[in-house]
Amino acid sequence: MKKPQTKAINKLKVRRLGIDTQKEHVAYLRADSHVIISEGFEALARVRINKGKLSIVASLHIVHSRLLSPGEVGLSEMACSSLEVENGDIIEITHLEPIESLAYIRAKIYGKTISESGISEIVDDVVKGNYSNVHLSSFITAFAGDHMSSGEIISLTKAMIQSGNRIKWKQKTVVDKHCIGGLPGNRTTPIIVSIISSLGLTIPKTSSRAITSPAGTADTMEVMAPVNLSMEKIKKVVEKEGGCIAWGSGANLSPADDILIRIERALDLDSEGQLIASVLSKKIAAGSTHLVVDMPVGDTVKLRSIEAANHLKILMEQVGHAVGLKLKVIITDGSQPVGIGLGPSLEAMDILAVLRNEKNAPADLRERSLLLTGELLELHGYSKNGKGYETASKALNSGAAYKKFIAICKAQGGFTEPEFAKFSCDVVSTLSGIVQTIDNRKISRVAKLAGAPDHPRAGLRFFSPLGKNIKKGDILYTIYTETAGELEYVLQYVRMEKKIIIIK
Repeated sequence: MKKPQTKAINKLKVRRLGIDTQKEHVAYLRADSHVIISEGFEALARVRINKGKLSIVASLHIVHSRLLSPGEVGLSEMACSSLEVENGDIIEITHLEPIESLAYIRAKIYGKTISESGISEIVDDVVKGNYSNVHLSSFITAFAGDHMSSGEIISLTKAMIQSGNRIKWKQKTVVDKHCIGGLPGNRTTPIIVSIISSLGLTIPKTSSRAITSPAGTADTMEVMAPVNLSMEKIKKVVEKEGGCIAWGSGANLSPADDILIRIERALDLDSEGQLIASVLSKKIAAGSTHLVVDMPVGDTVKLRSIEAANHLKILMEQVGHAVGLKLKVIITDGSQPVGIGLGPSLEAMDILAVLRNEKNAPADLRERSLLLTGELLELHGYSKNGKGYETASKALNSGAAYKKFIAICKAQGGFTEPEFAKFSCDVVSTLSGIVQTIDNRKISRVAKLAGAPDHPRAGLRFFSPLGKNIKKGDILYTIYTETAGELEYVLQYVRMEKKIIIIK
């Protein structure tokens, strides 16, 4: 007796619609499709789509037009890529099996502590794509603020490490550096990597793109060299040059983190526990053994007080110890932007100015880079306590660090000189006085409204640090955009917002 072919009715022909949904899988069916009728699917239902051995979970959208025929399924570009399908291929749509791990998120919303196995299940479902954006938002929100215990943060970090690839190095000691972010222009990483690797140490730096800032290290580095490197490419670059500055997502290191960052960016939310898990999971996955963390403190950055910084420092050191990292946290000044440029290309210019030892290179970026490099050299044991800064200075002043940076860029695919955007406008002071305060969030917003980081050459150059004596008509900063319309748009915000820079 033949088995009834219950799934035949769920087979549909693929129609590639060319719709960009970023990282989300989306499927489109006509309202009168036989699958809609037979399965009772509703708009925004989560469905499983199978093609051979490949399978994805997608959000279903229902079409009330002739865009599709009843026997077709439209797929977003991301869905087509994940399933490796083209027009005319046959796929199968079924109901999504229950997602058991959602029960843990509901429990967390009501204040329950989640076990290590529960957090592992959540992360596993996140990586498999079983969560919709709504589910991901619930997860991030439920665990935000101070709602995570140190045990839960450790569990989340371990689960995120296990979610992707992990690089093993021949060297016993592998160093790394991270800044928790929130301080515009604080682009020390390429300088630190160049100095460290020029001294013969190993520093495989994997960095993130911007979440709430005008540029992340990966965005800035991409202006000068390719950063979307596979794990194999990262290994080749580091084996050859001792260091790299790559985008962590390209190597599939802690892929759960990349998924969560996308939602955090949309929510403009970067919570304490998830920040720690995000940072440390990437470091462990990249094979790091020693880590220096830069924690800027200021009224308009992530950490508003020394008390908050010390709390995060203790928590991060606890988690670092639990996952086997030798970690040192350096609390730094976050009262104003670092360097001159805000935006990928403009920050890249600052980096090159420091590495090239140019006379007009931003002194604050240089000093911060040397401070953190010195701490890392001492943590590693390469330099004696108190001698790290001196060692780092010699490598920078000699030109060895710049030579190494260019070598790393070429190893990653080639070096490109950064450029300015097409349109620009100076913002001048309407009064004379001393610069008293700078709102980091608002000055970052100016750079983002100008187009950064999506338009790499956009952003601003900042010329009014704290304590500077300003005369009426002096340039406070210069805005750069790719279009005249964008320039006018950001200038409207500048005219309306009176408290970006306070001069008295």
